Amino acid sequence: MKPDPTHSKEEGLELAKRLAEEEEGINRQPRGWQKYIIPTIAVCWSLYQLALPKWLILDSTIIRSVHLGFALLLVYLNYPMLKKPRLGLKFLAVTDRIPVMDMVIAVIAAVSAMYIAIDYDGLVARYGAPITRDIVMGAALVILLLEASRRVIGPALPLIALAFTAYAFLGPYMPDLIAFKGVSLNRFMGQMTMSTEGIYGIPLDVSATIVFLFVLFGAMLDRAGAGHYFIQLALSLLGGFKGGPAKAAIVGSGLTGLVSGSSIANIVTTGTFTIPLMKKVGYPPTKAAAVEVAASTDGQLAPPIMGAAAFIIAEYVNVPYVEVIKAAAIPAFASYAALFYITHIEASKLGLRGMPRSELPPFWKTFLSGIHFMIPLLFLLYELIVVRHSPELAAYNAIWIMAVIMLLQHPVKAYRNQQPLGQAFYEGIKDIFAALATGARNMVSVALATAAAGIIVGVVALGLGQLITAIIDTLSGGNIVLMLVITAITSLIIGMGLPTTATYIVMASLTAPAIVEIGAMNDFIVPLMAAHLFCFYFGILADDTPPVGLAAYAAAAIAKAPPVPTGLQGFMYDIRTAILPFMFIFNTDLILHNINSWPQGLLIFAMACVGNFAFASATQGWFVARNRFYEIPLFLCVTLILMRPDLISRFLGMGHDQRYWCYPIGLALLGLLYFMQRPRIPKVEPAKT
Repeated sequence: MKPDPTHSKEEGLELAKRLAEEEEGINRQPRGWQKYIIPTIAVCWSLYQLALPKWLILDSTIIRSVHLGFALLLVYLNYPMLKKPRLGLKFLAVTDRIPVMDMVIAVIAAVSAMYIAIDYDGLVARYGAPITRDIVMGAALVILLLEASRRVIGPALPLIALAFTAYAFLGPYMPDLIAFKGVSLNRFMGQMTMSTEGIYGIPLDVSATIVFLFVLFGAMLDRAGAGHYFIQLALSLLGGFKGGPAKAAIVGSGLTGLVSGSSIANIVTTGTFTIPLMKKVGYPPTKAAAVEVAASTDGQLAPPIMGAAAFIIAEYVNVPYVEVIKAAAIPAFASYAALFYITHIEASKLGLRGMPRSELPPFWKTFLSGIHFMIPLLFLLYELIVVRHSPELAAYNAIWIMAVIMLLQHPVKAYRNQQPLGQAFYEGIKDIFAALATGARNMVSVALATAAAGIIVGVVALGLGQLITAIIDTLSGGNIVLMLVITAITSLIIGMGLPTTATYIVMASLTAPAIVEIGAMNDFIVPLMAAHLFCFYFGILADDTPPVGLAAYAAAAIAKAPPVPTGLQGFMYDIRTAILPFMFIFNTDLILHNINSWPQGLLIFAMACVGNFAFASATQGWFVARNRFYEIPLFLCVTLILMRPDLISRFLGMGHDQRYWCYPIGLALLGLLYFMQRPRIPKVEPAKT
């Protein structure tokens, strides 16, 4: 649904919240006894997942199948077949009750997902020679999984999976360039539903063992009020500076995005507060919404959590999770720093000032009011980075600390206000169970995305990998830059209709190995981590790419702005992120590949930030004053020098170990641009305190 710019503020907020609820799995709201079914199943799913890290020891395949069974059960109970009644089929769009038909389908879907656990020994014994029952249950799983994905994610992922499935069978009849030997029904079903090379593959395993716990942790933080706390804290720090509300939106969205896998939920949590404030200080509605879109979608870039994909990267690349954090740190924080800089540019272009200090929350009072939210976050970082516990164990321990905080925060407030403690404890328990239900609902789309994408991964594993590499090599003519451009454009197109995690899984299975192999064919070494991060970054950029980006629709609804221009403006802000993957493919210093020195890493980070600032100035048309046409190439030169010192040093005949001596050249050129623009700096009245 597209928001109308003429809508009232209340209508805009309602639409944004409805989009967030749809993404979080709140569709049907049954009445009577049925209203307890979905929350009860969701809480049971969360409790099952909480039992796995410490108490419940199961085979990994069984863990995956039960995880998928819960997800399918929730989908068919919670999502009607049609969003709106069509052709008089009102019973297919019922939202105030759960039809018997959907209950039956839900049970069949859950049983088909758990069939591999129910008859585990039998399936292992007859792997490669399935009986009729295996084929029927496997076909039911594939069909019901794709239909569930359509209901939750939309038609794009099921259509792509169906196209790959058709290709697996019709490969022998394709043109020579893309011809494939094809598979039999028995082999296809065995690969997809009886092994860990298809639906029950690595992505679903990561979803079942790691991602769920982090999503649950984020749901608990949000339910406890951490999202509002983060934005208030950011506003108290930054609201008084030029364009302060926009800068506060970036920091607040970044902090929320650390533990939130949903850009839309991030927008609704922080944007309902920051977008009106941005408009109040003078940002046009479209730009205010676009800042929130860019900040919220990029929350998935920020270590240590990075949404679901970070854990899948660790499994695919076969490295400790801390290595993913290390590799992602500089590009992510440089991207956020550049967005921060862009809001300053926009404020300068518009002649804006900050908010009066009298209208801002006091910092220390705000900081202390929610300091308890920092305890589980800091403990999670300690577990991940210092103790080096596994991600699932770190999240598990942080969840229990968060549960204690949720249980006690209401009684502490009640005690201070001399109110009854019994009701306060009840509110804490209710918050915990609500968070357990919300965490499970939030996980439905991730579980289905990883399972449905497993069909595509499974088809590739049937023998298409080398063929895909050959096709990409032919299309790019062996040119590594052209190959990366093809990969980036494909990621943006596919990602328009897919969640970030699904986009990454599809593109990583199709193109990440090809990037490494084709690079090696041309004597260019691409680390596997760089190839996977490249796919991941463009999967995230697709999240706000028009005309589909739902994040833009949610922010536009709050700002009462047209959604497509909002998406376009958000994408223009995100161009500063789009350049980073190309840079770290060619300059692996940016992902700290083979770099273990803190001073060296900090130098690279600082120069990457300044280089990204220069690129933002080139694309936004402003540095300290409006750019003149001949200054834009100079800003791009600064970007190239500071992000690719290896290229410049090679051009100047310097050794690779002397590449950092090129940094002063880039900084000097940026200083020259400052002095060129200094006489043109517009005069702005000082802000009132």
